[in-house]
Amino acid sequence: MIDIGVNLLHEQFAADREDVLRRAREAGVTTMLITATDLRSTAEAIAFSETHDMFCTAGVHPHDAAGAGASFTAELARLAQSDRVKAIGETGLDFNRNYSAPEIQREVFASQLQLACELHKPVFVHDRDSKGEVFQHLQNAAELSGVVVHCFTGTRADLERYIEAGYYIGITGWVCDRRRGEELRSLVCNIPLNKLLVETDAPFLRPQTAPADWHEKENVQANSRRNEPALLSYVIAQIADLHRCESATVAEATARNARALFGLPEPR
Repeated sequence: MIDIGVNLLHEQFAADREDVLRRAREAGVTTMLITATDLRSTAEAIAFSETHDMFCTAGVHPHDAAGAGASFTAELARLAQSDRVKAIGETGLDFNRNYSAPEIQREVFASQLQLACELHKPVFVHDRDSKGEVFQHLQNAAELSGVVVHCFTGTRADLERYIEAGYYIGITGWVCDRRRGEELRSLVCNIPLNKLLVETDAPFLRPQTAPADWHEKENVQANSRRNEPALLSYVIAQIADLHRCESATVAEATARNARALFGLPEPR
């Protein structure tokens, strides 16, 4: 299994980060992509990836767009030259919370799309309540080498646009949420297996289908609501149930897709 999006350097993992990695390996997660959300986290993700033989993204999240600075693109371009960086992002638009003003989000997003084109790297995209605007930005960036819409929670119309454009769709534990994930579960079977990717977005979005006593059984000294990559199999199992296929089929397809999109090596 490949987890394409984990916030591994989040403070919730400060006390047991190495154990998180161990549990992930033991659970069959062979590769993880560390998600960066600003220049500082990009540099930290690269440094961690270099010492742990991992990979990461490089980018500025729409929530952090206002703090990016006028010359952020030059610094991001320098950081993204690292062979540990497999995508530009997390980048996009979030009009649900607007922690950064929409116009600033648009400017920062457009700059990162241009950089992705120049560096021939795929983009790791955030889209929340943009009402199709993220899609238009992506369509305007004609030289993109690949796109994954991370943690997809959009509408049927959103999904149809993205699939028709040939983009990959990232699914998280949201699909396991009995209340919030109802609409997503109705859409997942419309995502072709060759365009599907899986992610935990840990420490967020713990799959509700994971055992309530998992933390206790694994002797995890953390809040029981904390998600981690070792729980990726529960996301895969939910998707497999919706696609009416075996979990192994989804695991193999999504790992193959991740290697194709991000240029990840085969597992050793």
